[in-house]
Amino acid sequence: MTASDTGAWTLLVFMLLAFLPTVGAVAAPPGDWYAQLRKPPLNPPNWVFGPVWTVLYLLIGVSAWLVWQQAEPGTRALPMGILALNLLCNGLWSWLFFGLHRPDLALADLVVLWATIVAMIWAYARIHPLAAGLQVPYLLWVSFAGYLNYMLWQLNR
Repeated sequence: MTASDTGAWTLLVFMLLAFLPTVGAVAAPPGDWYAQLRKPPLNPPNWVFGPVWTVLYLLIGVSAWLVWQQAEPGTRALPMGILALNLLCNGLWSWLFFGLHRPDLALADLVVLWATIVAMIWAYARIHPLAAGLQVPYLLWVSFAGYLNYMLWQLNR
């Protein structure tokens, strides 16, 4: 196997890892409960979420792959550990919000998720600045999701 083959396989692995949170979304889809909630003024139409998250997961995968490729083997643990926590929080959010119908707990999870994105940007920037920059759309979307989550919680107590 050549170095380029190894890089392609590693990229595929990171893409698959980046899409792991979709398991939470599949296990706990929005359903009727979400459809009946009062929505805040800036709530996008439902069709927006799939394409946005697809692009974000692609960016997460490419970003992590760039860090993995660039980092010295001994320096990978911190950024990859932050990535793992991020993906866990990301997948947990759907289960808390849609599965348990607990926007309050989902918001707490989202705060941790947001912090892990900031931590990824910091950790990635030290290794591969472009990889850090690829996380900025994710940070912006999760910030917006924080607004939506908070407002949905407040409007539907």
